[in-house]
Amino acid sequence: MTNDQKRDIRKPAVAGMFYPDNPVELTKTIAELFARVEKEPLGGRPIGLISPHAGYPYSGQTAARAFKLLEGETYDTVVVVSPSHTVFFTGASVYPGDGYETPLGVVETDKELSRKLAEINPSAVRFSNMGHATGTTRGEHALEVILPFLQVSLGRFKLVAVVMGDQESDSVRALGEALGAALKGTNSLIVASTDLSHFHSEKKARRLDTAVREAIEAYDPEKLLDTLSSGRGEACGGGPVAAMMIAGKRLGGKEVRFLDYTTSGATTGDFEEVVGYLSAALVAERRAIKRDATIGMGAAPPRRPEGLTIDDKKTLLEIARNAITARFAGKKYEPPEVETLADDKGAFVTLSIGGDLRGCIGQMRGYGPLYQVIADMAVAAAFEDPRFMPLTEEEFESVDIEISVLTPLERVRSFDEIKVGRDGLIIKLEYHSGLLLPQVASEHRWDRTTFLEQTCLKAGLPKNAYKDKFAEVYRFSADVFDKNSLRE
Repeated sequence: MTNDQKRDIRKPAVAGMFYPDNPVELTKTIAELFARVEKEPLGGRPIGLISPHAGYPYSGQTAARAFKLLEGETYDTVVVVSPSHTVFFTGASVYPGDGYETPLGVVETDKELSRKLAEINPSAVRFSNMGHATGTTRGEHALEVILPFLQVSLGRFKLVAVVMGDQESDSVRALGEALGAALKGTNSLIVASTDLSHFHSEKKARRLDTAVREAIEAYDPEKLLDTLSSGRGEACGGGPVAAMMIAGKRLGGKEVRFLDYTTSGATTGDFEEVVGYLSAALVAERRAIKRDATIGMGAAPPRRPEGLTIDDKKTLLEIARNAITARFAGKKYEPPEVETLADDKGAFVTLSIGGDLRGCIGQMRGYGPLYQVIADMAVAAAFEDPRFMPLTEEEFESVDIEISVLTPLERVRSFDEIKVGRDGLIIKLEYHSGLLLPQVASEHRWDRTTFLEQTCLKAGLPKNAYKDKFAEVYRFSADVFDKNSLRE
């Protein structure tokens, strides 16, 4: 008997039905779903997601809007809470096995955290295979279909798998409180799996689903439970959603942000009997990661383009700020012609507020003097980044400006050449291309493989596309600075 046979692994039950069972096709499907959506600016870090669980052709795009938020994030553990569609039992069941398998591989369970969760209130939350087994039934799909999205967007994480056998208010509150207690102080994400109303006309479905959405956006678990129990709204995973919100109150969640809504009618064209799908994110304050601490963990020190003095950098930051100020005033801005800043170099300008991205635009290759490139990119980052609304004057008062001046591109012949903390990456394959600046990998504490995978995802490619024989991988370095890094 092999080691794999000895391990207690829950096999996929709906691969080939709800989502592709071929790993290459599955990865490509999810990458394409991600490529069609932009990452929503949250003003914080997601600690919870609400995602639908239908077949990917029906709800995959709505789910992708939630899981797209995880690109660049890292979590030690993800807790997925789903309803049970196949068996009924009281309370909730925490999977006691070694892992859940999908066509993309086995997601290992966090045994310690799973056991801790089940021991807090064992009469309501048990350590059991109930609701997880495939056995003689088809097997629960609502938890399983979430996992490939997590595998593609996060890569490495451990799983706590929870199935709710009933969704009575007492069971929901017990699970929510247990989650809040067990996850306190951990680096964890909660995913609540739910679809909304089933088999009503499009008009009625939207009325029912709006009531559920309003309760979710109000971040009010009791309002949600009342909406469901009264029949004003429907959600097969309303219990998992309410439990996640209850836990979120204890874990620092500040708001629930709505992301997307659709119905099956958008795919089938049948609007007489539809199913509703919604995605949303539970957001908490983001804790800053010190860049110096990352460098100290073994990342290579940045390779700096030569020639920029501290005074040059201060001048470029002033040019960027003055260019944005002039746009607010409706004036044409002509940056000062500084001889030491006249080289033809590529550059990016990044705007952030409170540590959250607010705009980033750049050019890999210069098209004129560096001082002009910086002025142009600053205005573009403030007003032309398609991921954000144009910057307001009120926001501008709180904006931090970061500039990255780039070295020329170098084709990567061996992946061993890539140094995290020193190099940025560009990946090109067919009509796809993606770029990540050097500081992104350092800030998120990625290793080389994760950096390559995340660059592929940025390009809308499967995360292992960098291994394709036709893929072109380039590296570059950057002199990255803001006002804080120039303080003496």
